[in-house]
This record gives sequence, structure tokens and C-alpha cells, in this order.
Amino acid sequence: MRPAYHPEGLYDDESKVASQRNAQTITQMWHQNGRCPEGTIPIRRTKEEDVLRASSVRRYGKKKRRSAPNPMSVDPDMLNESGHQHAIAYVEGDKYYGAKATINVWQPKIEQANEFSLSQLWILGGSFGQDLNSIEAGWQVSPDLYGDNNTRLFTYWTSDAYQATGCYNLLCSGFIQINNQIAMGASIFPISNYGGSQYDINILVWKDPKEGNWWLQFGNDYVLGYWPSFLFSYLADSASMIEWGGEVVNSEPDGSHTSTQMGSGHFPEEGFGKASYFRNVQVVDSTNNLKPPRGVGTFTEQSSCYDVQDGSNADWGTYFYYGGPGKNSNCP
Repeated sequence: MRPAYHPEGLYDDESKVASQRNAQTITQMWHQNGRCPEGTIPIRRTKEEDVLRASSVRRYGKKKRRSAPNPMSVDPDMLNESGHQHAIAYVEGDKYYGAKATINVWQPKIEQANEFSLSQLWILGGSFGQDLNSIEAGWQVSPDLYGDNNTRLFTYWTSDAYQATGCYNLLCSGFIQINNQIAMGASIFPISNYGGSQYDINILVWKDPKEGNWWLQFGNDYVLGYWPSFLFSYLADSASMIEWGGEVVNSEPDGSHTSTQMGSGHFPEEGFGKASYFRNVQVVDSTNNLKPPRGVGTFTEQSSCYDVQDGSNADWGTYFYYGGPGKNSNCP
């Protein structure tokens, strides 16, 4: 399988940006030991201890419920119910057929093994009740899932608000991989340094107008695979909300806020080289064209713990800085 169509306008801005800065190539660590032959795909091995770290075999490879941030929710009791906290930019109120972003790559510190920190985009359909459809992709640090603190490429999907359907990567059937060079859940390298070299990855998810499947592209060269449209109800047609940003689990160890970092672990106001960013944020419209998002909102549950600041300019298009240290004097 290959997508019948790519979104229009995909490479219009890339050539300009690439010539301005040496395109740093991001590789995966396992490439040092070889590649997969034609006609096969790389699948990260699941070991017994991976499954034993999960709360149950049935929950292995799944997110907790209420994992997608609902910027429309104003009930503060809901905000920390699942222990998930976010700092995101979002658009809603239209029909969306995909989203793209260039995501700064970091290795945030995780306080508790059952917590995680990730930076991703969400393609959402339905309500935030029982029937939410979500397609997600980005990078994450999750000791529970992977058994280490490496920054890893991941995908996620659900068609019933994280209840019974869906999973990370290839841990259940759903996402169909076609690429033999990039492994889901494999470590990303190199990682950005505070005040030093910065690295980012391109993630594009779009709906093929002909077949209706949702495709995932990593970088400019790797079409990784697709989510068949039959997995979904609302997303079988289109998405009603797109979100970009960070998510952490705050398990409130010892009753205080976790010190698990989001993004670089620094607040947005520190800016480039210090705070993590999403840049060249775009949506795919009904004519299969990549466009800057209109009417971008931002949302965070506790800005004293993790925050977000958006902006736009000629080079970076729509962008935002996001993240934070978690526990600090203003976030006890």
C-alpha cells in the first residue's frame, strides 16, 4: 500500500528552510546493528518484563482514560482526575483532514517509573465522553512502557476514549506499517541540549482523499504506514479538533506535584535553545491542502507547572514554546 495522494503544499516551505540551516538528520539507534530486508518491517521486541510492568496484561500498551486534553473543560476537578497534565495549542470548529508539525526533541526527566512525558499531535473526532476517536504521533519518554528513559518515536490510536480499543505503536492490531527503515517505539537520536544543539522531527498525519485511510509520515522521506478508516467512527469522515503539545502524568508522589519535566523541563519564556518548541504547525483542509491553522487557542491546566506561549513569523509559521519543570516553588 501507498497513499494515493500527499497533501498539496507539502514541500513548498521545506526547501527554503533546509537551505538556511544544515538539516540535522535524526536516526534511530538500532540502525547501528543493521537494517530490515525488503518486504519486512522492524518490530520492537516485547519482553516478559515489559508486560509485567503494566498494571495488567489487558492494559499493557494503553493510555489511561481522559488522556486527550479537553480545552473546553472548565471543571477543575476533571483536570487532575486522571493525573494527566498538558500544555497545548489547538484548533476546532472546522473539518480537518490532517495535521503537521516540526517538534523539538528532548529527553525530559521522569520522577516516577509509572509517569511519562511526551510531545505529540492529536487528531480528534467525537466528544470527550465515551466515544472519542484519536490518532496521535510524536516522541515520548515512558519508563513503564519501554523499561528505560530513552526518547522514542511513538504512535497511538483509540476509537472509544482510551477504553477498550487502541494502543501504542504496534502493540495491538490497528496501525499498519509499510516502512522497513523506521521502528515504532525505537529510540530517537540525537537529542537537543539546553543552550546547545537543537534537533527536531517532522510529523505529518493526513487522510488520503481516495482510500480514506489516515497516513503517517516521519521526516520528509519516510511514509511509515496508515490507520485504516474502518477503525474509527467520527474519523472515518474527518477530525473536528487538532491539538499539538506536551502531556505528562502527575501521580502526585508524596502528595506534592511531580517533578517530571515536560519538553525541555524549562518554561516557554526562556525561548529557543532552552524551551521546547513546535514550529511550522499546519492543518490539512478539505481540499487536501496544508494550511496555517486559523484561530489557534492554547490550554494548560496549571501554568505554574507547565505553560505554553504561541506566536507566528515568516520562518517558523505558526509556532509555540511549551513545557516546564513540574514541581517548583509556584507549583507545590
